[in-house]
Amino acid sequence: MVASNISGVRFDVDEETALILESIDEFVEREVDPIVEELGDLATNPRRGYHEDGRWTDELLEAREEIRRRSAEAGFYAMTLPEAYGGEGVSTVTWYLAKKRLASHGPGLARYVLAGPEGPKPLLLQAEGEQIERYLEPTIRAEKSTAFAQTEPGVGSDSPNMATTASREGDKWVINGRKQWITNAPYADFVQVFARTTPQEEAGRYGGITCFLLERDEYELGAFNNAVGSPGAQAEIVLDDVRVSDSRVLGEVDGAFYAAMEFLSLGRLELGAEAVGYSEFALEAAAEYAGQREAFGRQVGRFQQVSAPLARGKAKTYAADAAGLKLAWKMAQDQRTVMESSIFKWFATTVFWEVADAAVQIHGANGLAEENPHMDLLHQARILRIVEGTDEIQLNTIAKSMGLLD
Repeated sequence: MVASNISGVRFDVDEETALILESIDEFVEREVDPIVEELGDLATNPRRGYHEDGRWTDELLEAREEIRRRSAEAGFYAMTLPEAYGGEGVSTVTWYLAKKRLASHGPGLARYVLAGPEGPKPLLLQAEGEQIERYLEPTIRAEKSTAFAQTEPGVGSDSPNMATTASREGDKWVINGRKQWITNAPYADFVQVFARTTPQEEAGRYGGITCFLLERDEYELGAFNNAVGSPGAQAEIVLDDVRVSDSRVLGEVDGAFYAAMEFLSLGRLELGAEAVGYSEFALEAAAEYAGQREAFGRQVGRFQQVSAPLARGKAKTYAADAAGLKLAWKMAQDQRTVMESSIFKWFATTVFWEVADAAVQIHGANGLAEENPHMDLLHQARILRIVEGTDEIQLNTIAKSMGLLD
């Protein structure tokens, strides 16, 4: 008989994790679904829930905040962060499974049950002294929200070449620049802004970058950057002679980029988990439709042109899930996972894109209808192939690990 536990690697879900996943399902049914039902189209149609200026409606924003607060009270929202700060300290394996399970409920407000870009990330664990009470702990409790401001109008994947600078003037830092496509910027209580504090020629390509904690009234919002499938979520941040003291430096001066790199794998694990969960949701919906819809005298699912794309999607989603579990386990063992996280992020989001596209195609004209989630899923799949590192960046990282690129 082949053992189910090899060198401590488990392929089953432990009892604690199973209870967490079951509790998440119950939380969504009890706390989220009634809010979604009450809001109607504001919650289910991403084209209806925002004002002409690009900002979410007050009702939609309050619903998001209510879900976050209730989730934090229930112990879900920031459960991957240490217990010492108010998190639950769950393993990366449990976090992966929880993210995937939540996404399997489909797109919408349920995503705010677990912390996303607006919530606490490990980078904030560098907070010291007053920063802990003022920024970290309230974000873990979902009393405040944040934003990660690194991308600029001319700088995306090549972020070390950012133009935003922070220079010393007396006992203050003076920050100037512009950030773009910053998720949650319109609603954040504070933002984590990356700025170059020492020129590249002195500090090296990845050195000389510092992270500053800036509050809502210390910067201006520029234009809304309405991504397809995610209107109202991103905006520009304009930094015009913003003056802050050393107390607003998060972590070490000149060391922010290195600190952020340490948590790249976790971000890619989370997005990959969402992609797998969304793929499972789309496959289930498409299979149900194919089993009910009839054409030419029989169910359309009995035609190979319909069943084959779903079968391929199922097989690839299964493989992506296996890759995610292995990545999560390696991270839990504190192993280096640069290559594995790129493989998983690229593969899982590519599979989701293929599955979402197949779901739209199988539904035919119904797949294009606003009241169905299939086209919105396709939009979401397109977004996930860009954020946290584009497909091209992931493939470059994989190629470097193979010795093919410098």
